[in-house]
Amino acid sequence: MSLHEDAVLVLKGYEGQPELRDVYLEHLAAHPDGVYKPCQAGHITGSALVIDPERERVLLTLHKKLGMWLQMGGHCEPGDSALAGVALREAVEESGIAQGLTLLPGGPVRLDRHPIPAPCNWHLDVQYAALAPAEAVEAISEESLDLRWFPYAQVAEVADTSVVRLLEATLARL
Repeated sequence: MSLHEDAVLVLKGYEGQPELRDVYLEHLAAHPDGVYKPCQAGHITGSALVIDPERERVLLTLHKKLGMWLQMGGHCEPGDSALAGVALREAVEESGIAQGLTLLPGGPVRLDRHPIPAPCNWHLDVQYAALAPAEAVEAISEESLDLRWFPYAQVAEVADTSVVRLLEATLARL
């Protein structure tokens, strides 16, 4: 199965945010390359909020280009075969947690569509949550200015509303 086909199946199975889900599905129907960065109409991305429920905290990255505290995430790559795999790969790469991250069962937690500079125009982000093992040790990647654990209550003070909504949806699923 191709990544495009996987994305369509994942989105068809996602029961939340029906209007936004339909925008994603229409995008994929119109753009066979809609999962990849070169698609100028926008493209699917995968992200994961790294969460440590035992310590009631989340790991956020200070994005190098945007200067914002965000969940781990990024673009689909030619070798990717599943959106969940994209989200988990990005979480591992950007968190530096090499072993033990697992996606929260149940598929995507949220969707978030946000504008980005041309030529791409839109990120259609499929957001997951990744559970960190108790012994997790993070390491800053080249894509990040900083990497830091934040208590749940502090996330709204440092991150934008999309990250806050992702945390709320993740906590509701736990």
